[in-house]
Amino acid sequence: MTDEQLDRMVRDADPYPPDAVRHLDGAAQHLLEEIMSTPTLAPVTEPPERPRRARRSVLSGLAAAGVAAVLLTGFLAVSALRPEPPAGRQASPVTTSDGPRTAGYSAMVLKAAEQNPRLLIDQPGWKATTVYGFAEKQGTIGFTNGDRHVEMNWYPADSYHGYQQDRLGVSRPEAVKVDGQPGDLFRYSGNDFAVMLRPRDGSFVELRANGMRRAEFDRMLAAVVRVDARTWLAALPAEIVTPERIEERAATVLADVPLPPGFDTAALTELGVNDAYQFGAQVTARVGCGWIAEWLRAKKAGDDAALKRATDALRSSHHWKVLHQMNEAGDYPEVFWETADEVADGDVPPGYKGALGCQ
Repeated sequence: MTDEQLDRMVRDADPYPPDAVRHLDGAAQHLLEEIMSTPTLAPVTEPPERPRRARRSVLSGLAAAGVAAVLLTGFLAVSALRPEPPAGRQASPVTTSDGPRTAGYSAMVLKAAEQNPRLLIDQPGWKATTVYGFAEKQGTIGFTNGDRHVEMNWYPADSYHGYQQDRLGVSRPEAVKVDGQPGDLFRYSGNDFAVMLRPRDGSFVELRANGMRRAEFDRMLAAVVRVDARTWLAALPAEIVTPERIEERAATVLADVPLPPGFDTAALTELGVNDAYQFGAQVTARVGCGWIAEWLRAKKAGDDAALKRATDALRSSHHWKVLHQMNEAGDYPEVFWETADEVADGDVPPGYKGALGCQ
């Protein structure tokens, strides 16, 4: 999920958002970026016994939902990456800790990969961590190496000027190149840097790094390469849910989840590439939104039996394994449960679509 999507969800959670804040830019957009976090996702079999974090109401602070980047540990190191080959040549398979990986990808997957910047770090120790927004005009891929973090966000080219104007308030730009592509480096602090690359193929990329000094940053930046679609896809570790893994992963996510009438599991292929947390949030959002729609329909039609089924399904979300697995990593499950409980109690929040991320 991208910053703009999170921004839109925050606005949608307010049933009466003013037109004046429909589009954030500059410092406001930067503020959204700063609330991004990358906690660790660890599977559990029972609801964890732990002190509860402070929660904000689903209608007063969706940013606490944590539907942003999630750090997944144990990922495969990205190494032996090859630059994008000349037309007509196939990319060499990426070597990971599990050895060479090769895979066949559908035309849809390859097309989506071609439409994003496909930048990777060709330097030992860096691990792919977070991926989302794969099939959209905005997206993110994140990497970690010990306590060092690099996040690459891409945005539509027409928003480049607004971002650039904001970054000019951070520091004076310094001209740099990333795999031959020109860009501007901005310094937030002694170990926090951002590089905005010039627009290319309808989008531009901003690399944000922290946890390293300038010399380390420069070495990392020199190792960033643009690769072909197959190499980029092959570099994603098994924990990332790519389109060819969606059917199997969805079956696991939905194993103990009651499905609303008309739920189409085949449509989940539209979700593209996501880390486990993002995938879980998007799948459960479709389920929850489907049950709320059914609750509203049954209420209006006076269908008491259907109303009870929808109510029971929403209440059962407190036992869904996927939400408990996600709950250590972010607050989306808490937002989901709060919304589900309100509906089950007969009070549908006016901003539930924005809160849950309904399509």
